[in-house]
Amino acid sequence: MVETSARLLKLLALLQTHRDWSGAELADRLGVTGRTVRRDVERLRELGYPVHATQGAAGYRLGAGAALPPLLLDDEEAVAVAVSLRSASDGSVGGIEEAALRALSKLEQVLPPRLRHRVSTLRGATVRVGTPAARVDPDTLMTIAETCQRHEQLRFDYHAHDGATGIRKTEPHSLVHFSRHWYLVAWDVDRDDWRTFRVDRITPRIPTGPRFTPRELPEGDAAAYLSRRLSQRAWPHQATATLHAAAETAAARIWPGMGVVETVDEHTCRLHIGAESPEALVWMITAIDLDFTLLTGPPELVAALRAQSTRCDRALRDFPQA
Repeated sequence: MVETSARLLKLLALLQTHRDWSGAELADRLGVTGRTVRRDVERLRELGYPVHATQGAAGYRLGAGAALPPLLLDDEEAVAVAVSLRSASDGSVGGIEEAALRALSKLEQVLPPRLRHRVSTLRGATVRVGTPAARVDPDTLMTIAETCQRHEQLRFDYHAHDGATGIRKTEPHSLVHFSRHWYLVAWDVDRDDWRTFRVDRITPRIPTGPRFTPRELPEGDAAAYLSRRLSQRAWPHQATATLHAAAETAAARIWPGMGVVETVDEHTCRLHIGAESPEALVWMITAIDLDFTLLTGPPELVAALRAQSTRCDRALRDFPQA
């Protein structure tokens, strides 16, 4: 009986790899006959696992059932799930903290000591830095995700950062999780242009609107488009500079949200950047530590760059020469 139970668990683990298995392959993996495989599959079905036949009666696939069956995870998967649940318990989606903690408690209870130690070690050595993220209602997140998936227009009340409120009519494209915030990238029907919206400021209006044909994003990628919007257009002071290095070299020195790199050729790239002040722009551009040529920017940026150059010259005026 113990041997049969162990074989059933091994069979279940194989079926949970999300692929089709032939009866011969399963028999070979389990070291049994095809008849035993068929009998074990029937036992799994009796236990509520939806094992579907494929390729006539010669193949098997685990499908989705009416209830969530027990899952078999390998070591890496178990640790990844535990860490993800811990993050979700104090993350940016409101209302799931308690459920995440319950699931984490169940998982840690059955983790082998070696894995429980790895999870607790990681948790004990981790420090969260920064202000808490704005909480997003999970129902709002799901409503937006469904309209993106079904290509249905979405109307919602929007509370902008300056306190203004209004109704927006959009063709939702993608949800992007960026720097501890959720954003909706969508075509604004009334403004006839692409826009980004903070999801925590959205209150959807139900029912959703008619279906639409998806448009092509200007950047070709929702994350790249959002990054450009956040790093440049949202800031009061903006600039563009040519960096005298390959785009891959420059991108490795730029953190998310700092700027957007655009390839020019194999030796140069273009940086689009924004900041709260001209002085902040000077610091950000020079911190990349690459030769650059300023292409566009406010007059205050030119003055700030010259002031920085003069300041550096003065700092070295009385420095001993090598």
